[in-house]
Amino acid sequence: MRMFAVLFVTVVLAWSVLPAAAADDSKVNAATRQVESGAKKIGKGKIGEGVEETAKGIGNTAVEGAKFTGEKLRESGQAAEPQAKSAWSNARDGAIAFGYSVKNFFQRLFTN
Repeated sequence: MRMFAVLFVTVVLAWSVLPAAAADDSKVNAATRQVESGAKKIGKGKIGEGVEETAKGIGNTAVEGAKFTGEKLRESGQAAEPQAKSAWSNARDGAIAFGYSVKNFFQRLFTN
């Protein structure tokens, strides 16, 4: 039962990084293979070696997944940057136009 629980946790953790594997095949796949290898050793009765390798694999998978997520967040921030500048310039242009309309309103009010 304990071996099944360890194997189940290993599979769940390995499955949770599959989207990251498509973008960074070499590092994330290597970490996932390390988890799988450790789980297989546990299944073959080499519990000490298997647990150690599985734990290292989970750690490596978490590190590589975090790196991948950071890269994707940085990329998405850079992609959104031109839109943010555009939104700021639209807000600035709107404020300037509002200022001119207020100025024109008072000029017309006091010139007639």
